Amino acid sequence: MLEEIRALYAYGAWANARVLDSAEQLDPERLTTDVDGFGAIRDTLVHTASAQWTWVERWHGNSPVQLWDPAEFPDVESLRTRWALVEDATSAYLATLDEPELARVVGYVNFQGEAWSYPLWQQLLHQANHATQHRSEAAQLLTRFGCSPGSLDFLVFFDEQGPH
Repeated sequence: MLEEIRALYAYGAWANARVLDSAEQLDPERLTTDVDGFGAIRDTLVHTASAQWTWVERWHGNSPVQLWDPAEFPDVESLRTRWALVEDATSAYLATLDEPELARVVGYVNFQGEAWSYPLWQQLLHQANHATQHRSEAAQLLTRFGCSPGSLDFLVFFDEQGPH
């Protein structure tokens, strides 16, 4: 399962970059304005990156007490810079894992102060799935503004990597 999880995270980094590339095409007002009650595209992307950071921290034994404040990211480049650090930390963490480690139960304290624990493999897949949800929300809004990130399909990622 570890090879597949690593592939899923490589795909996620690729898809995140495509969405950020599209978001850079928006003027700052469109990027930061609530869209019909769905929130701002910037806020959705900050949430996605911040959630990934939160899970990486949890896997290292830390329990952050809050997500990032979207106001700290006035433009796509500031978010891209911080998210790149998270992607690097995620890749470095995944590189340390072996198959037996995936079954390890990892505990953490959520933002409400409640203690939770799940096997690592469930947390890894949860985080990747959570990111997919929010990427799709951002992609839909970007498409609405004429800045579609194009296909974010898993197999398109592999096709772009070259022969299988």
